[in-house]
Amino acid sequence: MTTIHIKGLQVDDGRQTLLQALDLTLYPGSALTLIGESGSGKSLLAHALMGTLPDPLRGRGEMAMGGLCHSLADPQALRALWGRELAMLPQEPVLALDPTMGLLPQVEEGWLAGGKEARSRARDALERLGLAGRERHFPHQLSGGMAQRAAFAAATLGQARLLIADEPTKGLDRRAGARLQTLLQGYLTEGRHLLTITHDLSLARALGGWVLVVKGGEIVEQGPAEQVLQAPSHAYTRALLAAEPSAWPEAVHPPTGDWLLRGEGLAMGYGDQTLFEGLDLPLARGERLAIMAPSGAGKSTLGNVLLGLQRPLRGRVLRQGGIAPHRWQKLYQDPVQAFASRVRLATQFDDLLRLHRLPRQPLTDYLARLGLDESLLSRLPSQVSGGELQRLSLIRALLLRPVLLFADEPSSRLDPLSQQQTIACLLGELAEIGCALLLVTHDEALAGKVAGRCLRLGEPAPAPQLARVG
Repeated sequence: MTTIHIKGLQVDDGRQTLLQALDLTLYPGSALTLIGESGSGKSLLAHALMGTLPDPLRGRGEMAMGGLCHSLADPQALRALWGRELAMLPQEPVLALDPTMGLLPQVEEGWLAGGKEARSRARDALERLGLAGRERHFPHQLSGGMAQRAAFAAATLGQARLLIADEPTKGLDRRAGARLQTLLQGYLTEGRHLLTITHDLSLARALGGWVLVVKGGEIVEQGPAEQVLQAPSHAYTRALLAAEPSAWPEAVHPPTGDWLLRGEGLAMGYGDQTLFEGLDLPLARGERLAIMAPSGAGKSTLGNVLLGLQRPLRGRVLRQGGIAPHRWQKLYQDPVQAFASRVRLATQFDDLLRLHRLPRQPLTDYLARLGLDESLLSRLPSQVSGGELQRLSLIRALLLRPVLLFADEPSSRLDPLSQQQTIACLLGELAEIGCALLLVTHDEALAGKVAGRCLRLGEPAPAPQLARVG
């Protein structure tokens, strides 16, 4: 395969430039990885190459591949390349999967020749990704990590010349993440081109190749992965590496109060699959508890049961009385699902403030503390990055001064610096409010820095284990 040249790639909204013009070169069999600031335009770059920028955003520049030159200002021409030339694994897998189709038929659509070979290849791909037996499942029946793997299978089945992977390990446990990392490396060994956008610095290290560091829509540093990620020259890159959770100071846990919630003998499952059985879970006011388990093992389901959003198969949940329903809050793993897609963010926040008779100043304060410009509220949810939407989701929950916050991977879309800033703000606010935290995470280091106890769920026949962290 030949080298792919991207020249003058730029994104604007007709008024301001969101991603400064840049040139990229992708060599067959060598990874090109973008890391850096959440909301700095990394995903815009991916959508500009695919011709999928939402209105009013526009791409500029050109891409030379396969002996042809393609204008990045012509989305229709770029879409004609989907499948054999271009493929993308988007940051939000829930938006990449058809909610009306089972997994097998929509994955096999990635093999453009169709026929029996498509069905066979699709089955093999799902099996390699640990999704055997779920061929007939619909996307809503999958965990976030499973949906990510299914979307990867659909994106790679056609063996496109260039695969663009936007946060491919987001929401995956360590084992599933390692499996996906191996698949990406396999894509490279076949001599194909891989452009990866990630906050997972361990993935960037493993892929090697060339790394670009993006901040404020500009590239502040680039070079071989081993050089940039081991001996960076730019201050921002050094700060990024220093902000990984393993380097955080030890957390100081606030004193806990009276009991808030108690699960007794909880059991949950679907069909023949048992998620958890005989689970006793006490939780006090102000307590911080991490929940860890492989993807699809029931973490999100447990949160729904504790919040009263789902009924357990067996057992019961007791919650302290006299607390308004809106003070039991959940942060969804995919924040895009938590906002009305066709309503501007300003309207959604204004409705919240008006409904609960809340002052506007705390909203303004939270935006500043989390590094978000208030102008973001003038946009639709689809017009902000996943990391920005994740922080806006957190702000919305904190405005209601919750007594319990079930946070399902609340920082999975954030770069290390933004994650550290966001988690520090979250813990400080929860301590002031006296709010309990149930933190779902696959990150052992993050769990150890945040929580006082950790609940581990197993598979396929779990025996829940509740233990102190550390």
